Amino acid sequence: MSRYRGPRFKKIRRLGALPGLTNKRPRAGSDLRNQSRPGKKSQYRIRLEEKQKLRFHYGLTERQLLKYVRIARKAKGSTGQVLLQLLEMRLDNILFRLGMASTIPQARQLVNHRHILVNGRTVDIPSYRCKPRDIISARDEQKSRTLIQNYLDSSTHEELPKHLTLHTLQYKGLVNQIIDRKWVGLKINELLVVEYYSRQT
Repeated sequence: MSRYRGPRFKKIRRLGALPGLTNKRPRAGSDLRNQSRPGKKSQYRIRLEEKQKLRFHYGLTERQLLKYVRIARKAKGSTGQVLLQLLEMRLDNILFRLGMASTIPQARQLVNHRHILVNGRTVDIPSYRCKPRDIISARDEQKSRTLIQNYLDSSTHEELPKHLTLHTLQYKGLVNQIIDRKWVGLKINELLVVEYYSRQT
C-alpha cells in the first residue's frame, strides 16, 4: 500500500487532528456532517483507527509501519513507547517538531531535495533516525535558508518539546535526548496499535 496522497480533510474528519498531515483545520460544523456511521464501534475498528491515525500523521506506508512495530517488539521496554520513540526520532518528524517545516510531508520534501544537513553532512533520507546530540541545519545556500525561514515565520510557535532545541538565527536545531512519551505530538493510544499488529508480527 503506497503513501497516502488523497484529500487530507477526509482523514481528519474520520480520525481527528493529525498535525503532521496538515496544519489546516476543517470549517466549523463540517466535521459533524461527515461523521461515519453512528453506533458502537467494534474492537477491531477501534484498533484500526488508532493504527491509521499513527500512519497518516507520520506519513508512513503500511509496510514501513509494520517494520517499525517489528523493530519495537525486539527492543527493550514497552513496545508501544519504543514505537513512538522510533517514529518521533525520524528526521522528517524532527524538522516538523522544530518548526522548520509546517507539516511532515513538507519536511520530507526538504530532505528529499537535499536542503538539510545532519552534523554537517547532507542527508536525503526522511526516515533517517536522529540520535541525541545530532545537529540538524539548513544548507549554507540562500534557497534552503529562505524555504526554512518561511516555514519558521508561518509556524504557530507551539511549545518546543524538551528533547529539542531550536537556534532560529542559525537555522539549526539540536536533538538533546530521546523523546519522553508525554512530548509526543499526537494523541494516540499506542497499545491499541501494538494489539492491532499482534497477529501480524
